[in-house]
Amino acid sequence: MDRIAVLIPCYNESLTIQKVISDFSKALPEATIYVYDNNSTDDTASLAANAGAVVRHEHKQGKGNVLRTMFREIDAECYLLVDGDDTYPSESARELCDAVLLNNYDMAVGDRLSSTYFKENKRPFHNLGNMLVRFLVNSLFKGNLEDIMTGYRALSYNFVKSFPLVSSGFEIETEMTIHSLDKNLSIVTIPVVYRDRPKGSSSKLNTVSDGMKVLQMIVKLFRDYKPLFFWGIVAFVLIIIALALILPILAEFYRTGVVDRFPTLFMAGFIGLSGIVSLGCGMILDSIAAKERREFEYKLQQIEHNKKLLLNRK
Repeated sequence: MDRIAVLIPCYNESLTIQKVISDFSKALPEATIYVYDNNSTDDTASLAANAGAVVRHEHKQGKGNVLRTMFREIDAECYLLVDGDDTYPSESARELCDAVLLNNYDMAVGDRLSSTYFKENKRPFHNLGNMLVRFLVNSLFKGNLEDIMTGYRALSYNFVKSFPLVSSGFEIETEMTIHSLDKNLSIVTIPVVYRDRPKGSSSKLNTVSDGMKVLQMIVKLFRDYKPLFFWGIVAFVLIIIALALILPILAEFYRTGVVDRFPTLFMAGFIGLSGIVSLGCGMILDSIAAKERREFEYKLQQIEHNKKLLLNRK
């Protein structure tokens, strides 16, 4: 079991990967550095191996798929996630890891947005997307985090082995953050300097398509983690529509004693019934979600026991 595992998912990062490995080797000399190559068409894998990293391969395309394999295969007391594009400073690595190893945080988030991100990043729609995601996640999940989508963070063994990762792409960071907030895991934010990619290095993140995937992930996790709130909103909207349709009919019936718009009446009844069913579904799913949270706490105890067994074997 490693004390610190530096995890670097890579896709065509031959320009920067050796510098990233060298920088983090100097910052964390006791760490094992893992580079998982995700079908690169350049020399990323061979350059990483020459620089001293443990190189492995993940053939399912997408950052989420790479991290899923990393989390499954690697055992460490602390996992430091960093991109291979040389945008995150190795100088902050020790502080992030110490937050997990010494202060027992489940996640230490490298906060770019409170530092140099908006000055260094040259893609305005990325800036807008980061702010929108931050607003949505903090509002829906009662968080107070500055940077939701940063790829620079340290994670505990308990977090990694209990995290039900389902994302396949760049929405993985948002999923990790929401999972931590929902499960009441301990999070600390540490401002870090961000620098834009060096000339000749291109981002693999597509602003529109990946941004839509992130927003879809937020809605999906909101539905799964807070079903009563989600379906309560759906029920409220449906019942308001039903009332808007049926009240004029009731007023007309009160005045004349006659109902002329039976199709509208039936539609209002159907929509109102759908609203009541939605609320009932939300209540049932909320009970299931509460049970899953209790089971998660038990799962954490089992993972902590497994961790102690691994440490005793060292």
